[in-house]
Formats: sequence, structure tokens, C-alpha cells
Amino acid sequence: MKNQLMRVSSRLLPGICVIAALLVAWNGGVSELRAERIYLDITAQDVRKVMVAVPWFASPDLQDGDPGLGREMAELMGRALEFHGFIQVLDPARYGGGNKTDWKALGVDYVVLGKFDRTDSAMVVEGRLLDVGEDRVLTGRRYRGTVSQRDDMVLRFCDFLIEEFTGEPGISRSRIAFVSDATGRKELYVSGVLGSCLRQVTRHHHLVVSPRFSPDGNFLAYSSYHSGNQNLYVTDLRQNKVTRAISRRKGMNLAPAWSPDGRSMVVTLSKDGSPDLYLLDRQGKIRQRLTSRAGINVSPSWSPDGKSLVFVSDRSGSPQLYLMDFKSRKVQRLTFEGSENTEPSWSPKGGLIAFTGRRDGRYQIFTVDPENPLVLRQVTGGNADFESPAWSPDGRQLAFTRRSGNRQVICVAMKDGSGLRVLSHLPGNQSYPQWAGPLQQ
Repeated sequence: MKNQLMRVSSRLLPGICVIAALLVAWNGGVSELRAERIYLDITAQDVRKVMVAVPWFASPDLQDGDPGLGREMAELMGRALEFHGFIQVLDPARYGGGNKTDWKALGVDYVVLGKFDRTDSAMVVEGRLLDVGEDRVLTGRRYRGTVSQRDDMVLRFCDFLIEEFTGEPGISRSRIAFVSDATGRKELYVSGVLGSCLRQVTRHHHLVVSPRFSPDGNFLAYSSYHSGNQNLYVTDLRQNKVTRAISRRKGMNLAPAWSPDGRSMVVTLSKDGSPDLYLLDRQGKIRQRLTSRAGINVSPSWSPDGKSLVFVSDRSGSPQLYLMDFKSRKVQRLTFEGSENTEPSWSPKGGLIAFTGRRDGRYQIFTVDPENPLVLRQVTGGNADFESPAWSPDGRQLAFTRRSGNRQVICVAMKDGSGLRVLSHLPGNQSYPQWAGPLQQ
């Protein structure tokens, strides 16, 4: 594994282990029995990708892999694993998709052995992880649900495996909110990060900007011009009916930044003329004014611990990033390089702030450590413009808008810029991505 295997816990039971899980969301209980847990150092500079095979999931009638439904489930699992950036899935054409072959000869580190059983409406999905080097099953899980929950069960197993590898749950069930003009107007959409479950959230037939997820991912705030003013709204994503106006004050009601506890938000208001930052509660009541006539103040983003706020201000003559200590309200400038630095997004892990910077006539994505602000790292490059960075829930990847000519698409990359790819190929143009975990019911 070339220094990838960091630690195997001696506190966990050895041997073969299939973990049964009747998911709470489906009115079941959860019971677990774990085997050895794997820890991989996926941040090392010289680490190679883990080679994983995902043969077609087997069914009771075809134990060697189902070429129909089983193939679809294996393909989804493979895409979900590769999305995390440190796994390479072996092309099933190399071994015909079946689950009986010489995995060592193919250079495989692990094999995901899946099987399923279904009736008219119910389905059981089971997966195990085979360590090829030691020729034994390390861990596994079984899920029970409806046939319509098939993909979700596969992705739950993927995220479980990612947690076994890294110590943190995977993000294959996470969601992206974005603005799209596919209907001819810029409306707000939410989609699974792998492109499934596309949902149109707004139908205002007017411009929508700056979506922001609440910390639990259940609510989505955004600004819309459909009433003639740039008003701030919040919709509950657990249903399709209720959208509330949070702020209809004259002028700007823009770019809400939810506090880490979800109880309040920082919003740019221009009700008194100058765009300034205000702290609002969830009902839209102003609790405190945070800036006062010190230029234009926009695009706030909280630190994960709630102690600091990064925002954009032109008080120095050009748009730059500033840090505010939330307790003392003391403000200090963060960026000095470049004529324009905007759209900050604080990593959920706290170590880095991603932002959009203008260099040599192009917009690019950068990251900066607020503890060492003199060192900037450029994430993107080339002849396109990259804007509006948003962190993945695990803090390992970034989503952003790529603009080339008149075409805008959402791309994702690892936080160092490697593995850049288009997230999905949808009609129209997409922009303003925001990333959140799965919907919490």
C-alpha cells in the first residue's frame, strides 16, 4: 500500500464481519459489529490512489454478478468511490464484471462485494469489503429499504466505506445548490452531488442569486428580485410548499451567512444607503449592526467555531478580504495581493478560506490560511474564469463556477486543484454553487 496503511485498531474484533443496519429513516434499528478499521493517509504528497474493484452486485439467481440491475448498482458505487479523489476503480471490462477473478494479478487493493435481493416493493442491499492482500473480508453492512431507495442504500454503503478508510463519513450523498438559467430565467436548483434527484427550488421567473444552506442542510436562503426589490427568502427543503421572506427592507438584502449553530445569519443590507453587515435572527429581526459606513461590506462567511467572520470590503479602495473577531468586533485586513479578492468561503474544517481573486485579467480560485495570510495558494489556472468557491462537507474538495466565453458550468476539484472535472452536464448555465450534506429528516 506504499505507506497508505497508517493504523489498524487493535481494539476492534478481527475476522469476517457483516454489519446489519436497519436504517432509522426507514423505521428500523441499528446494530453493528465491526472488524478492523482501516486508516489511510490521503493527504500525503506521494500517495498513490487506492485501487478498488467493484464487480457487479450479485442476486440470488446470479451469484457471480447480475449483469442488469447489479451492473447499475456497481457502476453507481464505482462513481461514488472515485468522486472522493483518492480511489481508482478498476474498469470492469478488465475482468468481465464478475466477482471471481485473480484480484492480485490485476493490482487490486480492495474489492467491494455487493449483493441484493428484492421483492415487488422491498429490497435488501448487502456489501462487504475484501482486503486482497490479506485475502479476508474486513467489514460490511446490510441495508433494508424500498426498491425506490436502492441508490440511497448503495451510496450509504459507499459513505460507510469512506469512513472506514479515512475516519470521516463520505460525501456521496451530499447535495449541491446552484443557480441555472435552463428555463430562460435564473432559478435555484438542488441536486445530488453525483447528478441524481435534480430539484427546481424556485419558480419566480426572475433573477435568483446567492444561495446558502443552513448548517443542518434543511433550509436554503437566497435573494430574489421577483418582487422588484432584492429580498431575502428561506425555504424548507423538507417540503415543497413554504418559502418565507426573511428581509424585505428597501435596497439590498443579500448573501446570508448562517451562524454555525443555525440560530442567526449575517446579511448585507443597504436600507440606510451604504451596504453594511447586520446580524439577523431566523425571523429576520435585526439583532446588531456589524459594520458602519466603512465602504461596501458584502459576502460574509463564518468560521466553523463561530468566533470569526470573513467578509469583503472596499474600504481600502479595492475589494479585499477582512477578518472580524466576532466578540470584540475588531477588524483586520486579510489579503493584500491582487487588485480584487472576493467571495470568501471558510472551510468547515477551519484551516483554510477559499476565495475568488483577479490576476492578469482572469478570475481564479485561491486559498489562504487565516493564521498565515501572507501565503496564498492558487487552486485553478488557465484561460477560463473561475468564481464562487464552496467547500465540500468534509473540507477536502471545492466546487466553483467555470466561465469560458458565454458558457458557465460547475466544476469540482480537490482543495489543491488536482482532479478538476465538470460536476454535471446540464442544459443552460450554472453558477453560485453551495455544498451541503444529505437532507436531514
